[in-house]
Amino acid sequence: MPIRNRFAELHDEITAWRRDFHEHPEILYEVHRTAGIVADKLRDFGCDEVVEGIGRTGVVGIIKGREGGSGKVIGLRADMDALPMTEQTGLPHASKTPGAMHACGHDGHTAILLGAAKYLSETRNFGGTVVVIFQPAEEGGAGGLAMVEDGLMDRWNIDEVYGLHNMPGIPAGEFAIRPGALLASADEFNIQIKGVGGHAAQPHTTVDPVVAAAHVIVALQSVASRNADPTKSLVVSVCTVKSDTEAHNIIPGAVALRGTVRALDPELREMAEARIRSLVTATAAAFGAEAEIDYARGYPVTMNSPDQTDFAADMAEAVSGRVDREAAPVLAAEDFAYMLEARPGAYIMLGNGVDRPAVHHPEYDFNDDAIPAGCSWFAELVERRMPVA
Repeated sequence: MPIRNRFAELHDEITAWRRDFHEHPEILYEVHRTAGIVADKLRDFGCDEVVEGIGRTGVVGIIKGREGGSGKVIGLRADMDALPMTEQTGLPHASKTPGAMHACGHDGHTAILLGAAKYLSETRNFGGTVVVIFQPAEEGGAGGLAMVEDGLMDRWNIDEVYGLHNMPGIPAGEFAIRPGALLASADEFNIQIKGVGGHAAQPHTTVDPVVAAAHVIVALQSVASRNADPTKSLVVSVCTVKSDTEAHNIIPGAVALRGTVRALDPELREMAEARIRSLVTATAAAFGAEAEIDYARGYPVTMNSPDQTDFAADMAEAVSGRVDREAAPVLAAEDFAYMLEARPGAYIMLGNGVDRPAVHHPEYDFNDDAIPAGCSWFAELVERRMPVA
């Protein structure tokens, strides 16, 4: 089935919602305006239940099918939060909030799921129950985990969960997905190399943490190049180097390194942390310095379930006729991964158009032409996964 006529009819209305969200971006868990609008609209649509405050500021809507909600329960998820960035689009609907911007398209995701919720509430052309999930704090706050820990899956007995994310570089309305690892885990490290400072003209009287830090940085590159299977993806990046002085003639007492580790394989993720801890400690010690490592686990690998991925791809094919079923994985991270750890499901990429700015760019804007395809995919998924008996 192609794009549904109802979503063509609703396109202008959904676009208006999206642009309103874009004008009023909110960060992390502080999505009070957005969540309030979402909850009000879900009630207006006639959802059987609307619950606010799941995962602090998340919103959940329950839509029962024609059989009274008996049978399978499917969760559909969208994220609501923006990024702490200054917008540079110059658009009429550009952000009115200084230092905040919808630079990742969560405004589009929220509007698409609202459009699907309106349609599903009107038609009820499915068995079982749909749980529409609007989460806060995807951008670094683990709002998906907060909702899961707040009982999301068990409270409504969700069997499967699905979500989408826009992707610049793919034609608007087309889809891309893959089974297994689609997005990477994202961990962070903070390393303190401690030595003994002194005058730059007398290095022999010091334990130079700069030299030790330089060798640590080089050693860390071997984690990916010599410890990881070359056929698997691993990134270890040192992104910040800072000493406790800015003078040109002082050897500092300490140097701080900060960076990130990305992996598409959980076992590779475990190996990377172990090797980093070992290499940093040993390399610093070789130069007479000490190392302290603060290693923080972030979002896990976004792992699509095989059966649900095949079904999600079939629904994308039905909607647009164009879906890449073996899309290349991306080393960005996504906290929908926590929901996929809790329940089987799939995450799909929705084309945002070619030759458009990438997500997290100050000139990015969600492509409203993709809205009907995204809404239709959610609707097709529900009606085909839970057909009326």
